[in-house]
Amino acid sequence: MATAHERVGETDTDRLSLRVSAGSLLALTLVVGGLRLAGQTIPLRAQAIGYLVGMVALNLPHGGYEHFANLRRRTNEFRWHYIGGYLGMVAAGIGLFLVAPVLGLAVAVGVVVVKGGGGDLYVLRATTGAGHLRTRTQRLLAAAARGGAAMAVPIVVFPDTFHAFSSIIVAVFEPGALAPAAQYFDVTRPLIGAGYAGVVFTHLGLGFARRDGSGSFLVDAGETLLLVAYFAVVPVVLAVGLYFPLWYSARQIARELAVDDAPGEGHDFLAGESAGGVALRAWGMLIGGAMATGLVVAAVWLAAPNPLGNAGLVYGGVAFWSVAISIVALPHVVVGGLLDRRRGIWHVP
Repeated sequence: MATAHERVGETDTDRLSLRVSAGSLLALTLVVGGLRLAGQTIPLRAQAIGYLVGMVALNLPHGGYEHFANLRRRTNEFRWHYIGGYLGMVAAGIGLFLVAPVLGLAVAVGVVVVKGGGGDLYVLRATTGAGHLRTRTQRLLAAAARGGAAMAVPIVVFPDTFHAFSSIIVAVFEPGALAPAAQYFDVTRPLIGAGYAGVVFTHLGLGFARRDGSGSFLVDAGETLLLVAYFAVVPVVLAVGLYFPLWYSARQIARELAVDDAPGEGHDFLAGESAGGVALRAWGMLIGGAMATGLVVAAVWLAAPNPLGNAGLVYGGVAFWSVAISIVALPHVVVGGLLDRRRGIWHVP
């Protein structure tokens, strides 16, 4: 079995996916940076629309596809346990927001960090390699540095927008509930910034000291610094909305292509002699997954006392979708990733 620092394999398609993801973020960073230097700003409404397009239209199908790919080659017993665990975590996520929406917000932030960083770590293992990450501590630092960029950097660079949308998110369940914590923002902001900077410097420092000559450190360092620059330059609402489709999803496609021929544990429900039959089953599973996700989103809407957080359709839509997708992503990460140690949504053999 491959260890955490070995490269599973790369193809031209894998490399193309990685280059597209990095090139997309770099281009956005340069364009938005140029606009800012010229004194131009992207209107908040336009950012919110960009978020909704990125997170709903572009990225949501990939989230369902990850579960589909994970369950393809599993036993029927496991599939039913997986679905049960997923639904249980969804119910727990909704309950948490109903009972303690501020804590729910904190969990949602944590889910973004774990999903982005954890997913990225497995992409490194499967594609460009991670020979410089020799210990569990280093791998945790790598995940925190990469995933943390999506939340820690905007908190420091765009605090007003971050806090404004955080208030709307909490208001979906309890208007004004974030106000008691708001008095501590001036304290938590520098602490988060200093803590995150320490994580990045420690990660890069240890990686440099333990580089193995394969070039994996240079790739990791370049991508980590690109993420930091992207979230420091591109306004937070737009940055988060485009990060998942342009970076996370594209890179997970590269990981899957690198390990696609890995053996499974049970019958592959796409296996068959007829190409038409395989295509029909794949279509049915994807439609079923989309409908299931839609039902979860509908359940969140019905459970939320104030679905748009008194912020109107566009800004309230961003807040509601942030809540809904965090509830969907919670079991995605916990059940599909952390608990499924044998394969999981980020599987690398």
